Amino acid sequence: MKLSFHGADQDVTGSCHLIEAAGRRVLVDCGLFQGGRAEREMNAHDFGFDPRAIDTILLTHAHLDHCGRIPLLVKRGFRGEIVCTPPTRELARLVMLDAARLQEEDTHRKMRKAARWEPKGEEEQPLYDLEDAMPALDRFGRTVGYGETIDIAPGLRATWSNAGHILGSASVLVECDEGGAKKRIAFSGDLGDPGRALLDDAQPPKAADAVVMETTYGDRDHRPLPASIEEFYEAIAQIRARGGNAIIPTFALERAQELLFYLKLGLRQNKLPPDIQIFVDSPMAISATQIAQASESYLRAEIAAMMDKGDDPFTPPRLRFTKLSRDSMMINAIESGAVVMAGSGMATGGRVLHHLRRNLPRPECGVVLVGFASKGTLARQLVDGASEVQIFGERVPVRAKIHTINGFSAHAGRASLIAWRQKIDAPKTFLVHGELPAMTALKGALAGEVVMPKIGDSAEI
Repeated sequence: MKLSFHGADQDVTGSCHLIEAAGRRVLVDCGLFQGGRAEREMNAHDFGFDPRAIDTILLTHAHLDHCGRIPLLVKRGFRGEIVCTPPTRELARLVMLDAARLQEEDTHRKMRKAARWEPKGEEEQPLYDLEDAMPALDRFGRTVGYGETIDIAPGLRATWSNAGHILGSASVLVECDEGGAKKRIAFSGDLGDPGRALLDDAQPPKAADAVVMETTYGDRDHRPLPASIEEFYEAIAQIRARGGNAIIPTFALERAQELLFYLKLGLRQNKLPPDIQIFVDSPMAISATQIAQASESYLRAEIAAMMDKGDDPFTPPRLRFTKLSRDSMMINAIESGAVVMAGSGMATGGRVLHHLRRNLPRPECGVVLVGFASKGTLARQLVDGASEVQIFGERVPVRAKIHTINGFSAHAGRASLIAWRQKIDAPKTFLVHGELPAMTALKGALAGEVVMPKIGDSAEI
């Protein structure tokens, strides 16, 4: 088996790994690079392989940095099958269509701006548009549940196990029988911390010849979740007491549903002001919530039991879903008491930018950051204490209070990563999906041979 690395190598976005075995070429994930201009420009580069030669994509989960370049892969010639869990199939469709729409809107905005200065300038094109994304939906084929094995080709198979990261997320064990020998590579996908509210804990495969694992938080653990929940409640209460709005850049998948659950719990326990108005201002988050409501078997038994009793965990009082743009714009008329959850989680695009532009200059308001912020993103600038940021080409002063709450991360912390890896009998580890300091810190805690590949590197297993 040959393994090569084409994304999220000494970086935290753009996951893409290629297996060549049994005469087949199999991708594990094909994600979008996210961050600043340099990262965005990488998306248009050559993949490092011929898309037309790829037979199968094994998709670990539906986050943009794992599935976001699939439409581009199809645009450049991929005609194989995409295999994943049923929730990942539904969520990935949402994510890819939303990414296409945002790219179209961003391109049109840039073109309008350029036309004011360079009327005869060359027309800019999006990485892919909705017309490109639609054929990618047709490439989704079989779905597979946790613990199930599927045949990819004669002598080549894959087994899914729960990764505990987002709804339907999986680790994938790829096995090849070739030349009388069996080779196995385990891909962690993105791993979640144990004890999450909505999802069961990750279940690693038992053995492999090599493990490809994420390292997002390889250098630190998260604050304990109960303390983070209380800090979340306190931040919202403080913002309400100051007479402002709470803006929460929110990942549509998992984070939005988890926060809705905790908002409902906090209101039920009288830990939040009873008059707050909660807005989920993200069509994708609304659709993702509906998918979660229809995926009881992929949720914790306790959550499924709530739903069976008619107690929807995702609907706190005074909740309003705002799908239409005009409803989103009306939120800006609210001066106080609004809790606005809007995408994207790293504030790289979407409706949250409009709410940040409106509320960042207001000292009575607050921004509650509850997820990982990659370098180069607007969310990372706020975490790092920027006094001014750029939104839609405008300089926006940061006067609102920034609340950074680390315990809600959907990624496993250092201790959980180590514990997951120790359960797998494997002599070699490839560390991916992490910034270099986090990756280096985790390397020193793992036994056996540990490699930190760069993009374009390859290895024989």
